Amino acid sequence: MIIIYRSVLIIFFMRCAMAKNSEYNRELRAKRLDKLKELQQVLPSYVQPYLDGMRVGYQPNTLVAYARDLITFFEYLKEMNPSFKDLEIKQIPLEILDELSIQDIIEYKNYLSYNNGENKHSNQASSIERRLAPLRGFYVLANDMGFLHNNPTISEIGQKRNKANKKEIVYMAPDEVHRFLDVTENTRFDSDRQKKYVSNLKERDTALLTLLLNTGIRVSECVGIDLSDLNFNENSVKVFRKGGYDQTVYFNERTAEPLKTYIDGERKKYCDSDTEKALFLSSQKKRIQVRSVEYMVKKYAAQALPGKKLTPHKMRSTYGTALYDETSDIRLVADVLGHEDVTTTARHYASMKERHRKEAGTMDLYQDTPKK
Repeated sequence: MIIIYRSVLIIFFMRCAMAKNSEYNRELRAKRLDKLKELQQVLPSYVQPYLDGMRVGYQPNTLVAYARDLITFFEYLKEMNPSFKDLEIKQIPLEILDELSIQDIIEYKNYLSYNNGENKHSNQASSIERRLAPLRGFYVLANDMGFLHNNPTISEIGQKRNKANKKEIVYMAPDEVHRFLDVTENTRFDSDRQKKYVSNLKERDTALLTLLLNTGIRVSECVGIDLSDLNFNENSVKVFRKGGYDQTVYFNERTAEPLKTYIDGERKKYCDSDTEKALFLSSQKKRIQVRSVEYMVKKYAAQALPGKKLTPHKMRSTYGTALYDETSDIRLVADVLGHEDVTTTARHYASMKERHRKEAGTMDLYQDTPKK
């Protein structure tokens, strides 16, 4: 069984002076930008300056999410205002936004909480805050540019950071990590068909999940790795970070071992040609997708940790937690996880910092000091 988190992890990172995107990342970016253009055509023309201005400093995935959130808002306006029933979203007049009140925004938040028509909770507080972010941003820009003279979202701005983000981080304990990886390597099968399917992918699954748990990289970064991004002389892998830059991530020998086994074994069975770039391949002989990894994690977690809702992001949190427990270095954790701002990391690991302070307070630092 693969043993991880046994000793203090020494990890160094190197940011490239210029990002050298892989072909996969370039294609993915182009697809997301095409999707953004498609969504922008649905929205009113007065929203375009906001989204265009966001292109600098924001990734296409974020912009697509923002455009969708704005579309949801305008769909809500259509639903609540009978006079807009026959209008397309892009025909909704700007003037109506100047007439909205704080109460209207509160009602929209309630709509996001119970928007499936059955009065069932459908969005968590953190999701609601995220979906309100582009609306707040649009109102701020529209007021600055003189398009609007009212901002009903302003009363929410001071409150939003005190909500939702207070949730404690969810992670696996070390013994749960061992059980999870043990099941990955020694899966139990419910049928011969499942046994045949899973056993043919066991090396890939073990390599991929071990890499996630020992580096803390995002699942989107993991599926984007090419074979050429690996360097076993240095035990490193180049990943394309969420922030739009390449970063070299170093891993330990216990992570390298299953990667080598997969590359020399299973990967060759699913690789049609020597020109295939993707490291992790699906049974259809294509680059594995994020949803497939999410399902993979869910499948193994159901066996190893019944009742625990495990996701790739929680595996990332598990690594960050283990590293912080070992080092107590929040800046190192921020670098390792690829956080642009260390305050993001500090906020997520605030409860652990408190525990570390309590432990420090109980230490007798001078018990062995010789008397003079």
